[in-house]
Amino acid sequence: MMTYPMHVAGLVRDLPICKVTEDFYIGAFIMFGDAELTVACARDLLKLAEELDYDYLLTAEAKSIPLIHEMARQSGAEKYFIARKGPKVYMPDPISVEDRSITTLGVQQLFLGRDDADLIKGKKILIVDDVISTGGSLHAMETLVAKAGGTVAGRMAVLAEGDAKNRDDIKFLAPLPTFKADGSVR
Repeated sequence: MMTYPMHVAGLVRDLPICKVTEDFYIGAFIMFGDAELTVACARDLLKLAEELDYDYLLTAEAKSIPLIHEMARQSGAEKYFIARKGPKVYMPDPISVEDRSITTLGVQQLFLGRDDADLIKGKKILIVDDVISTGGSLHAMETLVAKAGGTVAGRMAVLAEGDAKNRDDIKFLAPLPTFKADGSVR
């Protein structure tokens, strides 16, 4: 398997290069199970967030859950929000938006329970993700925050993939290239 050595938050991880289409491949950045990486990335993202004025953190299910939890733990935040990929029985009157992500086939939805939406109303929300690529999931989270009555205070990710590194509306720790079928950088 081809890999790409990713340098982020003072650490190096070999990312498997995975096929999306015939000539479009990505480096699979998975924080699940990597406590050292999660702690280091949370620490460095919180440094980037110091200049931002926000009330709560929000991420989408599922890969960024350990990251946002660690950011909340390190910062002393008592509450953060997770936009779920499906409604849950414990979510009163959920609100939802469509989400199109490069790593998920088809269209999915993101949900927040009315109780969480009510807490977001009138608040400044910092959106956090592991990787921002096309911006589809980011846009869905922004729409969910607006639908709940909150405002987006900032957007950040561990990695900005491909052209996302050129965006001036996100903060990130490191760029991540995309790849051709032979493993070379696009």
